Amino acid sequence: MTGPETHRSNARETRRNARARQGLAKLPYIRRRIPAVELLSSEACEIIEQNAELLLEEIGIEFRRDAPSLTLWRDAGADVKGERVRIPRGLCRQLLRTAPREFTLSARNPARSVRFGGDATVFSPVGGPPFVSDLEGGRRYGTLADLTNFIRLAHTAPAIHFAGGCAVEPMDIPEGKRHLDVQYAYFRHTDLGCEATPETPGHAEDAVRMAALVFGEEMLEAGPVVLGNINSNSPLTFDGRMLGALRVFAARNQGVIVVPAVLAGAMGPVTPAGCMAELLAECLAGMALTQLVRPGAPVIMGSFVGAISMRTGSDGFTAMRWPVGVSDASVSSTELGEALEPGYETTTRLMRRFAAGF
Repeated sequence: MTGPETHRSNARETRRNARARQGLAKLPYIRRRIPAVELLSSEACEIIEQNAELLLEEIGIEFRRDAPSLTLWRDAGADVKGERVRIPRGLCRQLLRTAPREFTLSARNPARSVRFGGDATVFSPVGGPPFVSDLEGGRRYGTLADLTNFIRLAHTAPAIHFAGGCAVEPMDIPEGKRHLDVQYAYFRHTDLGCEATPETPGHAEDAVRMAALVFGEEMLEAGPVVLGNINSNSPLTFDGRMLGALRVFAARNQGVIVVPAVLAGAMGPVTPAGCMAELLAECLAGMALTQLVRPGAPVIMGSFVGAISMRTGSDGFTAMRWPVGVSDASVSSTELGEALEPGYETTTRLMRRFAAGF
């Protein structure tokens, strides 16, 4: 004779076995079939582009502590004085003619390779948080076990197309070898495409070597298997660590996404138009450098614009008052435990990005 607990246990086991037999369902990356919403007139866009070119030509970009980048720009015809590079009007766009309009990033599972550019939209988890929170431990620093769990969640989530990079910083791993554990975790625990560790040129070299062990040198030469996230140090500055990593990825034909992180009022103008001009100038300079390193290297234009309070100086990454602001689609400023508002904020950001053609 069996009791209620036994029946419930058997029912759970039956459902678990049924799910296991179904296999892992993944949705393909999105191909947009609707036109983008044009918030600005062509004249307004041209004004922003002209101001970006003006910044590049008259103020210039600082390329700090990276002599090879300065040499590349000097040979391309830019005015290089010290570490400041003034780029003639139109030179960046001319260099970017060799960049592919679209490219495929190969995943360990070929069925999960993704297309970047054109009408493709790819969903990926956020990257970089130092903290996690759960019912047992509350808010705490992330660990390698936490990172592994997030990678596995991304692997199983139907609507995640790309695993991203460093979903949480594993603070329990010594800093000197942390990037190796992070990169191995992504190659080990998912067959989705992923990012490479970009923090220093050495980290980038290690990531590319590990990718070569997984995919083979011939596949790396044929096209990207990892994506390196390169941040400018706004305003109008790239530092040597990011520049070195950019050159490593571009030289090995791996994907690069150039992402300025501009905080209006601190690292950029307080107006959306001014921030967009600065952001575009930094993107053009970083993207063009990839083509100086290797013409045809795959590169993506990224963007992040936030704001700070001009009264307190506190950041407002998730401020909703900027109708033209560009920020991560998944961030929320609500208190932990709120049920509806984080989902609402994420949805509204996703809708704005879809409408803009991302």
